[in-house]
Amino acid sequence: MYTEYYRLRDEPFLLTPDERFYFGSSVHSQAMAHLIYGMQRGEGFIVITGDVGAGKTTLVKRLIAEVDPKKVVAAHVVTTMLSGHDLLRMVAAALGLRGLPADKAGVLLQLQSFFEATHRQGRRALLIVDEAQNLSEGALEELRMLSNIQVGNAAPFQSFLVGQPQFRRIIASPDLEQLRQRVIASYHLGPLDPIECGNYVLHRLRQVGWNEDPIFEPSAIEALHRHTGGIPRRINTLGNRLMMLGFLDELHRFTADDVDRVAADLAHEMNGVDELAPAPLSHLALERNMPADRSLAARLGGIEQRLAQQETFMRRAGIFIHDFFSTRERDAS
Repeated sequence: MYTEYYRLRDEPFLLTPDERFYFGSSVHSQAMAHLIYGMQRGEGFIVITGDVGAGKTTLVKRLIAEVDPKKVVAAHVVTTMLSGHDLLRMVAAALGLRGLPADKAGVLLQLQSFFEATHRQGRRALLIVDEAQNLSEGALEELRMLSNIQVGNAAPFQSFLVGQPQFRRIIASPDLEQLRQRVIASYHLGPLDPIECGNYVLHRLRQVGWNEDPIFEPSAIEALHRHTGGIPRRINTLGNRLMMLGFLDELHRFTADDVDRVAADLAHEMNGVDELAPAPLSHLALERNMPADRSLAARLGGIEQRLAQQETFMRRAGIFIHDFFSTRERDAS
């Protein structure tokens, strides 16, 4: 909808992780350096944690896109609450193994045969486990046991564990001491700072052909960071809604007021705040001290402004709906 209005090739603030939009902030570059260091070592576990929406999956996808398939067989799995046996089957399937036996011993034998075959080809297997906080201690122990497999003096298999912050508490369990001893590096992926927040927004816009329309004023960037805490997915959510507002209200420059307005709408949707909630006491006190005619004029002015915004919204939405169905009718004919 707004992509045509702003002449963009695609939506810049999609929520789905996409390695094309990877932004090498200071924290993401540090996390990537830890992953690359782990690959160079070729053994043990690397642990990466981060809050929901911090960009962990995009980071992983970027790494996989840059891996040389002639040297590394990479598998990416997103875990749910799996038993150790079910996790082994998922790992085997992600590595391309088919016709797996029902018993655990048979699956382990096929995995070992696969690791030996890839080693003879001069390659090794890399498993990246996303949402690792969902793994049980039993499943983590199975991964540790897989890391014991050796071909000669080489380790043909390596795991990167990526999860939310609570994963660090999980692996701190006394029962996982042997796993912790095999962790060669770990890193926590933090939020973007205010400057990087602005660079992140511009980076995503440039990836879709942005030609400085719309303009994000510095106050808008500051407001984006304030409302999102520098978490990329939150920035995407707010940025997408901001672009929609720009399309509906025909805006070509965003200010802090625009960001605040969209953030308030999102907060209302998420928290169910009553739009007719009482005004703050400070506001009421100000109105009591205001002459009656000024207070009435201010209220009438606010109503007129909201009606004008609603009229613009309905007009733009009507145009979009008409164009949408006209396009479908042309395609059908």
